[in-house]
Amino acid sequence: MSHAGNASDNAAPEALWSALMTDSGLDSGIPASRRHTELAVCDDIETVYKPLRRHSSLGRVSPVVFEKQPTLNIKAA
Repeated sequence: MSHAGNASDNAAPEALWSALMTDSGLDSGIPASRRHTELAVCDDIETVYKPLRRHSSLGRVSPVVFEKQPTLNIKAA
């Protein structure tokens, strides 16, 4: 459990929240509705985070880079 005065206890959630608010544009003001907030967050995840995040199943490259690589012709056994 956390102890009083442990500065790193909340660091990960705070960093996520800060990045999410900045990237999605929600830091500029209070959203008009809950639906507007949901759409902004989903749009940020789909257009910013997912295309740039490196995936271990893709050889530690982002999906955008992976799709630009030439395809390999693998013969079925």
